[in-house]
Amino acid sequence: MKPAPEVFDDTEDTEHTPAERAAAASRSTWVSVFVNLVLTTLQIAAGILTKSQALVADGVHSLSDLIADFVVLLANRHSQKDADEDHPYGHHRYETAASLVLGILLLAVGAGMLWSGITKLEDPDTIPKVHLGALWVALGALVAKELLFRYMLAVAKRVKSSMLVANAWHARSDAASSLVVAIGILGNLAGYPILDPLAATIVGFMVTKMGWGFGWDALHDLMDRAANDEEVAAIRSTLEATPGIKGVHDIRTRKMGDMIVVDAHLEVDANLSVEAGHDIAVEARARVMQRHRVLNLMTHVDPWRRPDKDHDKVVASTSP
Repeated sequence: MKPAPEVFDDTEDTEHTPAERAAAASRSTWVSVFVNLVLTTLQIAAGILTKSQALVADGVHSLSDLIADFVVLLANRHSQKDADEDHPYGHHRYETAASLVLGILLLAVGAGMLWSGITKLEDPDTIPKVHLGALWVALGALVAKELLFRYMLAVAKRVKSSMLVANAWHARSDAASSLVVAIGILGNLAGYPILDPLAATIVGFMVTKMGWGFGWDALHDLMDRAANDEEVAAIRSTLEATPGIKGVHDIRTRKMGDMIVVDAHLEVDANLSVEAGHDIAVEARARVMQRHRVLNLMTHVDPWRRPDKDHDKVVASTSP
C-alpha cells in the first residue's frame, strides 16, 4: 500500500526548520523501534508456540521494520551534517541511500518468506492446526500497527516531512499484512489449514513488492529524479508572484533526500539595471527557500521583451 506523493500546503511560511524535522523524525522512529521490538518478540515466539507460520512471517516482517528503523535513525543523523568541501549540497542523500538499503533488505526478506510459504503449500498434509492464541496475537499486532501509523502520519504532517509520511504509510502496510495473517489464522482454526501458509505467502509477496518500490524509488532519486508536478507548480507560482518578475521558464528540479534543488530562469524588465535585476532574483530565492522544501535555488536572470516573444527568440536576436 503506497500513497500518492504528499504535497504540503505552502501558502504560509514553513514553521519547522530542518533541525526540528530531524528531531521529530528521531522521536517518531524511536516510538516505532519500541513497538516493532515488542511485536517482533511476541509474534515470533507466539508463532512458534502456536504453530502458525503466518504469525512467524509477520514477526519476521516486524523484525525487518525494526532494522529499517535503525537504518532511518542512522540516515537521519548523518543527513543533518553541514555541507563541506566534498559535499557542497550537504549530506541529504544519506536518506536516499538508506531507502535503497531498506529496499534491498525487504526484497531479501520477502523472497525468503515466499520460498518458505510456497514450500508449505506444496505439502499441505504437513500443515499443523494453529492454536487460538495466535489469532489474539495477530489482532493485537493489527491494532498496534494501525495506531503507530496514525501517530507517525500526524507527526509527518505537523512538520511537513515527506520522509516521515513514507515511514507512516510503511506502518499502514504492516497493518495490512497483520490483517491478512489474522484472516489466515482464522481460516486455519475454521478447518482450512492451508490458509495459514497461504497468508504467510501473501505477506511475503507484500514485503517483496514493498522492497522493490523502496529500492526503485531510491535508485531514481540517486539519478537526480525531478520533484513531482505539484511541487514544481507550487514553486513556479511563488516565483511568478514575486514583484518584478515578468515570467518564469526552464524550471529544473532534482531530489536531494527530503529536500529539492532548483534551477530557474527569471524574466525581468530589460531596462532595469543589473543590480535591480539581481535584487529581484534574491527576493525570489528567499521566498522559495522560506515557503518550500528547497535546499537551494539557482537563478538566471533574463530580459523580458514582449509577451508574444519567447526567450529563445530574444537570445537569438542578441548579438554575441
